Amino acid sequence: MAMLDSCTERLGAILDDAELLIACESPSDDLEAIARSADVVAEVIGARLAEVGLPATAERIVLVGRTHLRWRFGGGGRVVLLTHHDTVWPIGSLARLPISRANGVLTGPGCFDMKVGLAQAVHAIAALAQAGGPSAVDGVTLLCTGDEEIGSPTSRWLVEDESRRSNAVLVLEAAGPNGSLKTARKGASFYGVEVIGRAAHAGLEPERGVNSVVEMAAQIEVIAALSDEALGTTVTPTRLHAGTTVNTVPARAYLDVDVRAATAAEQKRVDRAMGSLIPTVSGSRIDVSGGISRPVMNRAHTAHLFARATALASAAGIHPLHAIAVGGASDGNLTAGMGLPTLDGLGAVGGGAHSDGEHVVIEDIPHRTALVALLIEDTLAGGGR
Repeated sequence: MAMLDSCTERLGAILDDAELLIACESPSDDLEAIARSADVVAEVIGARLAEVGLPATAERIVLVGRTHLRWRFGGGGRVVLLTHHDTVWPIGSLARLPISRANGVLTGPGCFDMKVGLAQAVHAIAALAQAGGPSAVDGVTLLCTGDEEIGSPTSRWLVEDESRRSNAVLVLEAAGPNGSLKTARKGASFYGVEVIGRAAHAGLEPERGVNSVVEMAAQIEVIAALSDEALGTTVTPTRLHAGTTVNTVPARAYLDVDVRAATAAEQKRVDRAMGSLIPTVSGSRIDVSGGISRPVMNRAHTAHLFARATALASAAGIHPLHAIAVGGASDGNLTAGMGLPTLDGLGAVGGGAHSDGEHVVIEDIPHRTALVALLIEDTLAGGGR
């Protein structure tokens, strides 16, 4: 049976599995929720693997309280599938945005980024094993991490170590607009800027205080000015916290900063500048934490796999493929930064990531599942590097 036909027959099961995954809410910053989600992922994926005679039990890897899962087939490592089960959605989001299938679209918090992609990954592996026996996926690793949405602080070494020997890293992140594969991504850096001042009564003796908010306001202007639109560098102040009560000069203020850059040189420029912020309010102090989180993914490390994917899709009747460069980062940045052949955006086709409009186009699910299966098969046969 042709791979696309096989994956089309699996569509109902893929949707059922995806809904089970979506139904277990898994915000990145809730360690208990991530642990619960890992249990569900292990059960859902394990059941599909057992159906085709593959080892079903996941290796649970808990790092600083965060639960990650790994399946290795025949030793793994030659082809690595990168997925994650954490989402940006807080507990309770399902009550407001329930799972739905209607008019050819699946909705639900985290469906697009990236629980449908996770379901597609296991069904691609299962389809290969069903067609060629368990040995057909010898050399494949399926890695599912629990902290990708917050920059992979604990799983980065796991992703890099598992991928080090690979001939191809396939990233099941959501596709770009119109189903495009992501062949270039900006690098990402994240910073925390803390201003330390001195508290005082705002009415009785404000002059005795050192106002951290006034200092932070000045620093926000400096930080935002580090952006360079011509070079594609964005430096965005995001989350801000300050003060304790309405009648106290605020002693502390804290700012998160999100940086995206298209070149390593720009990442380094901004990194140096963030580490060189100078206080403007007498008596205040600035502490900067964080740094470069994910290197730039450039087309030098994605072009070969994209070419292979295009040829495989054309021969198999899979929807035509397109490439796109995006500002968002993923774990694919890590592997491309190591010089490994990487292809990203192989997951769900749809849109609205991180928004109430998040959705997946159901018609495209078998096509993407089949494409991943064919890329695995092609790489194991020698078509990767």
